[in-house]
Amino acid sequence: MATEITDGVRKNAGPTRVLDALDRRILGALSLDATLSYAAIGQEVGLSAPAVHERVKRLRASGAIESTVARLDGAAVGKPLLAFIHVDTEGWGVTTDLLALQEMPELEEVHSSAGDTNLILKVRVASPKALEGLLARIYEVGCVRATRTYTVLSTHLDRPVQAGTTKELANGGPVK
Repeated sequence: MATEITDGVRKNAGPTRVLDALDRRILGALSLDATLSYAAIGQEVGLSAPAVHERVKRLRASGAIESTVARLDGAAVGKPLLAFIHVDTEGWGVTTDLLALQEMPELEEVHSSAGDTNLILKVRVASPKALEGLLARIYEVGCVRATRTYTVLSTHLDRPVQAGTTKELANGGPVK
């Protein structure tokens, strides 16, 4: 069996430092508004701006903060149609064929999954016709055997990863 090069596949994150309550509060503030100044975050969490800056540097170095990006509105950029595509493939694992999916700008997320499908794709397109064209391109990938597409009618919750934990919520919310 030939081994395929999968250097483009995101590696699982290594061990990260344990987040304390202040780290989680800083991450919570940044996840709501990444443009906040260190001074503003410091006022919210009870630290000086330099202390917040040092913690944010450590959070970036540890991988807890992956990047700082602008979240775009799909409709505002001409891609109002959101869909999830379940893809069944021949075989298992990431192949160079599947890595080609990354080149499609309509794909926002690609997830390997357990259950009745191999991959789950989150896609955003301009129209049903554009979705049809995208599906045709997905089927051109050699190992794709079947797809099931779920079109989003409305979104009730769309948020980034949250720093809080269920334990904190059970105790009346994060420490303020």
